[in-house]
Amino acid sequence: MPSETQELKDAGLKITLPRVKILQIMESSEKHHLSAEDLYKQLLQNGEEIGLATVYRVLTQFESVNLVQRHFFEEGHSVFEIKRAGHHDHIVCVKCGAIEEFEDEEIETRQRNVATQHGYVLTGHQLNLYGICPICQAKDA
Repeated sequence: MPSETQELKDAGLKITLPRVKILQIMESSEKHHLSAEDLYKQLLQNGEEIGLATVYRVLTQFESVNLVQRHFFEEGHSVFEIKRAGHHDHIVCVKCGAIEEFEDEEIETRQRNVATQHGYVLTGHQLNLYGICPICQAKDA
């Protein structure tokens, strides 16, 4: 049985063609962060007749069962990534939209310390850094 159908079963979702196809694209894509529009375009290229409204509905369902995580890197623009064990943060190019993932234990430790200093029990966080990537810097040089 393909891993996509097992993941859907494990998440308590009924196995439907749109859900399987969207999950397959997300798991096989070189890009880790995909918008609903990115997924819709890929479905069209693959000859699938799945509407954009269905893509949004499926992504919302995936998010509700913690299969994917939604990020808001640009104003009014959501991207989704498969939720995996462990934590990482993001750095986003403000010119081309490239997204890099990174892990830094020193940053993680500092965030936990800040929460503790303010009397909080940290339950989660997101850190997004914004800048200009090396490729865009080279283009501007």
